Amino acid sequence: MASAGVSSNPLTTGARLVVDALLTHGVERVFCVPGESFLAILDSLHDETSRIQTIVCRHEAAAANMAEAIGKLTGRPGVALVTRGPGATHASIGVHTAFQDSTPMILLIGQCAREHMDREAFQEIDYRRMFGQMAKWVAQIDDPKRIPEYLSHAFHTATSGRPGPVVLALPEDVLSEACEAVPAAPRYQRVAAAPAPAQIERVRELLAASKKPFVIAGGSGWTQEATANFARFAEAWRLPVGCAFRFQDTLDNNHPNYAGDVGLGINPALAARIRDADLLLILGPRMGESTTGGYTLLDIPKTRQTLIHIHQGAEELGRVYSADLPIVSGMPEMAAALASLEPPANIAWSGAIDEAHDAYLAWRKPRPMPGDVQLGEIMEQLSMHLPADSIVTNGAGNYATWLHRHYAYRHYRSQLAPTSGAMGYGVPAAIAAKSLYPERVVVAFAGDGCFMMSSQELATAMQYQLAVIFVVVNNQQYGTIRMHQERHYPNRVHGTALTNPDFLAYARAFGAHGERVEATAQFMPAFERAIKSGLPSVIEIRIPQDASTPAATLDQIREQGEKLRQK
Repeated sequence: MASAGVSSNPLTTGARLVVDALLTHGVERVFCVPGESFLAILDSLHDETSRIQTIVCRHEAAAANMAEAIGKLTGRPGVALVTRGPGATHASIGVHTAFQDSTPMILLIGQCAREHMDREAFQEIDYRRMFGQMAKWVAQIDDPKRIPEYLSHAFHTATSGRPGPVVLALPEDVLSEACEAVPAAPRYQRVAAAPAPAQIERVRELLAASKKPFVIAGGSGWTQEATANFARFAEAWRLPVGCAFRFQDTLDNNHPNYAGDVGLGINPALAARIRDADLLLILGPRMGESTTGGYTLLDIPKTRQTLIHIHQGAEELGRVYSADLPIVSGMPEMAAALASLEPPANIAWSGAIDEAHDAYLAWRKPRPMPGDVQLGEIMEQLSMHLPADSIVTNGAGNYATWLHRHYAYRHYRSQLAPTSGAMGYGVPAAIAAKSLYPERVVVAFAGDGCFMMSSQELATAMQYQLAVIFVVVNNQQYGTIRMHQERHYPNRVHGTALTNPDFLAYARAFGAHGERVEATAQFMPAFERAIKSGLPSVIEIRIPQDASTPAATLDQIREQGEKLRQK
């Protein structure tokens, strides 16, 4: 029997409570760069290597991007663990991407000791202020006994409504402090709204009364079952479907209802179809700048088309576009309801899906580009040879326009790309994907500028034997910025040229496999050798600087810029 005044609960530490909470909420891996501010958590993770894998990265931005990629792939919060000050600021890019992409993610930051706070102590930052506009919730845990409560709140917040990132600061003395063992909170449960029957009936009425409906699907919060239900709905109602920017895997791109991606470099025929529609069913995406062509595709605030907008977060509905029928709903809940909707006997737009899909297939055909490498043909070859469940990642840059236009995504969550437009994303995202699905083929596309922002993570891929294929499109410049430069300031090139390493030697320095491609016919043999190597591999594709986009060369863009300046 415990003596009077002495608790019968065993003692533990704040760090152990953090790790217990991660286990309770189903976390299987954390991504980190070690720091002295959270040594106690590393020590507690040492005891749980069979249940939580700690993947040590070479830069905190990569760790945060890896956590964000896990959130994208699974719908469960990815977790990154970084130290205070520089570690947190490096990781902020992953938090920003998670916020703009509506991805569930939790960033844990080791903080300076409580007794040193508010003195501008070593690497001290007030994270509530720093992350206040780029996270759903930011907090600091100053009492170790409240750790289970805060972690429960964090997981619920990250996954409920519109998903997003949560940031928790953990003072190092809170982590090392002995305290009573506090019972873990129950595992978090996703909280989502569902459409009311009257709203679903109104969707049916509006669709049945339309002549030229169009669907734009995408955003986060989908599941494989939800995408299957959505496909059944689109098939039954014979609706043409476009997928929002960098959510092209919401519907199999070979599906007869697929009309193309609604994003940067949109097919003009698809843009015209959207403008000419009399009803738009927006299912999931926020309809941000990239999906709306810089907010020019649709009128603001009231679209000319009847607008049905379904989104997970009530705060998003009416933010830019005032819908005729706004509905707050999770995607699984909405897709299940739509799948049960009976279409009318006579569908006025029945032939629209054939026209829209044919226009997409014509748009997807490779076009010639300068040089001996034809990126469109390479993307077509990959579409034919890769398994449907292969995961393809990319960061930001003009090289991605060939990928998005010519590669066919055929499987739920086979595309990982930042709608935030962050460079350096593709490499760490691919490593995270391979850690989660080691049996699947994972290919990361990057430009030379994009690759060098996170290329040090080749060491991480080697350390954990994650055989990602990294394809580096090398044109020795920041190609997207050069394009804009020539358009707005023709013939005044400045600040966009790059000097690169020998990418083959660079790959081999890490112990990785390396290949170089200087002609289209060389690519698939190089790719097959990379797969057979069983190693992380770098395939460098060299293209001329004039090859800017599938639609235009730099020379053509410069000419357009000169004409605009003369007006």
